[in-house]
Order: sequence, then C-alpha cells, then structure tokens
Amino acid sequence: MSQFAPETQANGRAFASGARLRVAAVVVAGGQGLRAGQSVPKQFALWRGKPVIRHSVEALAAAGCRPIVVVIPTDADPLAREALAGIRGLTLTAGGATRQESVRLGLEVVAGSAPDVVLIHDAARPVLPGAVIERLLAALRDRRGAIPVLPVVDSLTHVTTGDLMGAPADRAALRRVQTPQAFWFDDILTAHREWEGETLAGDDAQVAQAWGIEVALVDGDEALHKLTTANDFASSLPAVRVGQGYDVHRLEAGEELWLCGVRIAHTHGLAGHSDADVAIHALVDAMLGAIGAGDIGQHFPPSDPQWKGAASHQFLAHAGQVVSQAGYALANADVTIICEAPKIGPHREAMRASLAEVLGVDIARVSVKATTTEKLGFTGRGEGIAAQAVVSLERL
Repeated sequence: MSQFAPETQANGRAFASGARLRVAAVVVAGGQGLRAGQSVPKQFALWRGKPVIRHSVEALAAAGCRPIVVVIPTDADPLAREALAGIRGLTLTAGGATRQESVRLGLEVVAGSAPDVVLIHDAARPVLPGAVIERLLAALRDRRGAIPVLPVVDSLTHVTTGDLMGAPADRAALRRVQTPQAFWFDDILTAHREWEGETLAGDDAQVAQAWGIEVALVDGDEALHKLTTANDFASSLPAVRVGQGYDVHRLEAGEELWLCGVRIAHTHGLAGHSDADVAIHALVDAMLGAIGAGDIGQHFPPSDPQWKGAASHQFLAHAGQVVSQAGYALANADVTIICEAPKIGPHREAMRASLAEVLGVDIARVSVKATTTEKLGFTGRGEGIAAQAVVSLERL
C-alpha cells in the first residue's frame, strides 16, 4: 500500500499530528438479493469458490481496517458466521429497513472504537482492489469524503412519455459510482444522524453531500462490478473444468462382470460392495473431481448396507445431477479399461450407449477404449481390472 494506507504515517487533519491513521470499515450486507436467483441472499452465495461477502471482507482486513462491522439481515446470523468464519476483527450487527438505515446502525457500532476514517462498502461488490483503497485514503488528505467512480462509455438519452427517445444526455458530465466510499468518521456519522426525511438515499455520498461534505472523486475499477443477476453468478464459473478418475477391482470366480453398465459373460467377475463396475466408478470420480465434489466413497460409502450389490449406473446418474446443479454439463468423457481379458472391443459401442443414456448426452460425447499391460502386473496376471477416466465439463 501507499504511505496513506492504514497503519502508516498520514497527513491531513489527524494526519497533521503525526498519528497513525485508524481506518474502520462498514460492510453493508443487509439485503435479500432475490434478483440473483440464489437459494440464499446473494451476499452469502458462493462466487469463485467463496461466499460473496468473504471476498471484500478479506480485502478490507488485509488493508488493515479495524474494526470491520458487517451489517446483515436480522435472521442471517448463522449464514454470516459460516461465510466469515476465521476472519478476525469482525462484528456482526442487524440492519434496518433501508440501506441508509443499515449504514447508520453499522456506524453506531463502529463509534465505540473511535476511528479516524471509515470505508463503507457494499457486500455485493466482491472484488476490492487494494489500489482503490489507496486512492480513497490519499484523497482524504484534502477532502472530507471520497468515492470511486468510472466514466460512462455508452451514449445516453432521456426518456419521454411512452418510452420514446428524448434529449441526449451529456455523458462527459456523468460518472458511475462504486463503493467503498471513504469519509472522516465523525463527519459521516453526524451526517447520518442529522438526516431529515425518509432514509432512501442511494448511497452515503448523497447523505454526506446533503450535510455539506465535499466529496472527491477518485478512479474506480471495473473489477468492482456489483453482482446483481443470476448471470453474474454463472459467469463467475470457469468455462471448462477437467477431472480424472482411477479405480481397481479384484476378479473373482462366481461374480458377475459389469463394465460401463453392460454385463459381460466371463469366467470371473469383479468383487466389490456394489456391482463393482470399475469403469463407471472411475468415471464418477472424474466427474465429481472436476467440480471439487469429493469422490464416490464420500457419496456412496461402502460401509452403508443400502449400496451392497447396487447397480453402479445409480452412482453415475447421481454424479450427472451433481454436475448439473453446479452449473455444468458433460462436454466429453474418455474411459480406458485396463485388462488382459475379456476383450472389450466387441462391447465398446454398447458401453458407450449405456453411459450416454445414463448421463443423458449424445453418444458422440462418450469414448470407451481398452488396453493391456503386456502381461505385467496384477492386470497382466488376470487378478483384477483397472480403469481410468478423464472428463471435461462445460459451463451451462
């Protein structure tokens, strides 16, 4: 960080005394986020592997903000504690009926620590570059408030009655406003306390300006995009994910031999808790691994008697559902069966068709092939069969 970051020498009002700048943060997470289409308020939904709110709170903590007060819905304490577990210096407090009320309640909690300045941030903006924080704090050398903004790049127009195009708007005089917004703490707290009328201000800069605080503009960052719709969450997923799986089962007399959901006549079959379809087991592990959902043993423990002798196509169908729920579809699957016998070639197309049917995909997306180990190892001696699988998943 620059020389104006928290815990460094500062200039300005409290700067002039040579004291270190004490920076607190209020993170507003009191909304329901229904437009985002998540099963929980969007601030607690997963985004890029972590709850949305955790991204920016970690960034504020890394910048040295203390305390960090997170304003949450009245019934969301368990969700918030789970989402922010392990982050030090946090205080959770319930919000109000509007964003403006929630901010004031958060500021009242912060008041007990008497910071010099405060950063007020929307939890729905998970990517918080450190450079933006630096610019905000540097601006407070000369101003009582500062906000990050971006230029408007599209043409603008006013709308007349009936949704007809009206007069053009001067985009050069307009800016897109982001958070966090930075203020000298005593100023913004007083501005909120003395606000008159309905508490419907769109952001804290409006509250500050109404009280007479001059607000400086600093460069924002496109990365500070606000998550609003379901598309914002879908686009956060990698376009392609890859997984691999490997499994081995022992050959025994008296057992049935199932490979890729196809029963094959043979002198020996594979032994296992389920039907021991080694090829499907490898494929299931590859699919679960591609989305970080564990392995087949976690979803279908061999210690659970309900899976004794179970048909492995159930496991594969479950893996397909888990993949779909994670926002992905199977792009292709490549299964390799490793054995000396039986011959796989005569059954290959039936195997491909079986896997494709269970997964609900075109057979062209499924490959099944076989190889031997030239009589080497346990597969070469006919003691067992191994299988490998590689899958690629594409974002829905």
